Amino acid sequence: MLRSLFAGISGLRVNQTMLDVTGNNIANANTTGFKSSSTVFQDTLSQMLTGSSAANANRGGTNPIQIGLGVQLAATNANFTQGSTQSTGRPTDLMIQGDGMFVVRKGNEQLYTRAGAFTFDNTGGLVSPTGNRVQGYALDAAGLPTGGLIDVTLDFSALTPPVPAGVGLTSYSIGSDGKLLGIFDDGIQRGMAQIAIADFNNPMGLEKVGETSYRQSANSGTATLGVAGQGRNGTIIGGALEMSNVDLAAEFTNLILAQRGFQASSRVITTSDQVLEDLVNIKR
Repeated sequence: MLRSLFAGISGLRVNQTMLDVTGNNIANANTTGFKSSSTVFQDTLSQMLTGSSAANANRGGTNPIQIGLGVQLAATNANFTQGSTQSTGRPTDLMIQGDGMFVVRKGNEQLYTRAGAFTFDNTGGLVSPTGNRVQGYALDAAGLPTGGLIDVTLDFSALTPPVPAGVGLTSYSIGSDGKLLGIFDDGIQRGMAQIAIADFNNPMGLEKVGETSYRQSANSGTATLGVAGQGRNGTIIGGALEMSNVDLAAEFTNLILAQRGFQASSRVITTSDQVLEDLVNIKR
């Protein structure tokens, strides 16, 4: 059977994958915190017809003669460049300006996201639209993060120092350092928690798990946990959301490239079929 027939089939497959990835990018052009992906192709193993030879006293060297056997998908790379800012005015809408990801808890699993469309639920916990609990740190008497990760909440019963009896919470705000500050009816502003930020050596190695969230993988590296403005971590902008970083002009161009690549590969299959038909008709 002709090698070109199978090479054409491989071209159909990878260009269909490119269409799938591009279509997903376009569908999420307005998804908060979404990061676009791109496809990377590579050729498959080439068949060796004649090996190379070194030059000698009688004749010069020759190059190898190889025939490629098609194309395959090498990777789908996520693009983690910063998305544009959409101002909402809601104090619980948060955006990371710079590197880092919010940490959320889904059941017993720790996930990471750039989508900061949070709100407080009926228990006072800061949650994502799907109910994942935003993680942070408790604050000590000096207002510094301490201990391990906790659910960020408006519950002030365990603050250090404790809130006097009869004093209630009147309002709250979230600063650029991620600190949840409560204003109490005794006129004192108290730090209640600080939102955690995670960073990775290789963010492109993270696994997408839906809900615009990611899971740590073997090649992403271990999450480096901290707070906003610490190390490589960016700062937090309150009352704003990070929009999708999908470039529609580039995606529509990719659609054309994938479509033409698919058409060209299908033409290879058609031509190979015509050659096989001519071969069969030799015996007529």
